[in-house]
Amino acid sequence: MFIDRARILVKAGDGGNGMSSFRREKYVPQGGPNGGDGGKGADIILKADRNINTLVDFRYKRQFKGDTGGAGQSANKHGRGAENLIVSVPLGTTVTDEESGKLMADLVEDGQTYMVAKGGRGGRGNARFQNSANRVPTFAEKGEPGEERWLNLELKVLADVGLLGYPSVGKSSIIRKVSSAKPEVAAYHFTTLTPVLGVVSVAPGKSFVMADIPGLIEGASEGIGLGHSFLRHVERSNILLHVLDVSGLEGRDPIEDFHKINEELAKYSEKLSKKKQLIVLNKTDLLQDEETLPRVTKYFADQDYEVFAVNALTGEGLPALVERAWYYVENYVPEPEVVDDTVYYEAKPDTDFVITRGDDASYIISGSRIEKLVAMTNLDDEQALRRFQKIWRYMDLDAELKKRGIQDGDEVVIGEQRFTFHD
Repeated sequence: MFIDRARILVKAGDGGNGMSSFRREKYVPQGGPNGGDGGKGADIILKADRNINTLVDFRYKRQFKGDTGGAGQSANKHGRGAENLIVSVPLGTTVTDEESGKLMADLVEDGQTYMVAKGGRGGRGNARFQNSANRVPTFAEKGEPGEERWLNLELKVLADVGLLGYPSVGKSSIIRKVSSAKPEVAAYHFTTLTPVLGVVSVAPGKSFVMADIPGLIEGASEGIGLGHSFLRHVERSNILLHVLDVSGLEGRDPIEDFHKINEELAKYSEKLSKKKQLIVLNKTDLLQDEETLPRVTKYFADQDYEVFAVNALTGEGLPALVERAWYYVENYVPEPEVVDDTVYYEAKPDTDFVITRGDDASYIISGSRIEKLVAMTNLDDEQALRRFQKIWRYMDLDAELKKRGIQDGDEVVIGEQRFTFHD
């Protein structure tokens, strides 16, 4: 089964809780605080693995959660950091954040990694809060929550050479003849429904990967037929072999087919439409007349295309085609990426939190700083609660809530915690 798209949820591990403890030793009266810090939570890391070919495993497992860091201990012992969770994906996988739509990573090399969710830092133990004003801190921080997000994974087949063309023009027959790949071949359209990779050996030490990709039809750039599934995989190829049926048995005009397919490529991606193409005129053994082949060959030659007349069943013409494809693979120079070096400046908001109204008439305060503060505060500890209230006042949250019209008894929601407002 070939799966080339998946949607997964990743949740990095929470940081371990800090420890609140005091020295309890003989002959050491009133020992000071010695609670250790919690350990860091596990990061979620995607790793490209050449031994994986599809995203099918993510059809059965869609959620990945990292371990929590170890809790701090007494005697200033820190908790153990959790081991990172590594999730293997096939080469050619792109990773997009679902909420923002931002492309996070493009994993194309074996062993390449990318951290998609960062584990939370461990909470500080009470020894960290000792100072001249508070010599006996009784509170410790909870661990910071790990990042959580939905990701969209998309696989684009990695191949040096891609076979381009309408359904049933003989792409599968060509790849069967020049490689050990065995795609299904039959006399009906869309025999190939998923990409097929074959290694083409030119000579000892000389080989390249060829991809037989599902056939293209008009409207593919709008997703009609196998549209986007096809075009997504063509993007990865360095050179394209444009296979055309020159026999005329199905009433097709190879020149017309050529232009229709290139129109779809241009609509989908300007970069894709500029890829090097070799013209492959297939089914020469089924020609109905002696004029078609010279006419079509001359047409493409006049436009500076290299033309190869082949018979995929007998192999006639394929050795020359393979040799020329290898030449372009060996001498391929990737286009330089266009880097936008313009510096953009964004105005920073006046506050580091946002207040909105919930459906239940509550006041929702959101912002990374305040949400982390609430999540890491032990609200059952009196000293920790006083520290939280002090930071609350420092951030002028009361004043901002009053501007929004909050009244005594109204609910305030921060993260997963709910508070009742009292002036």
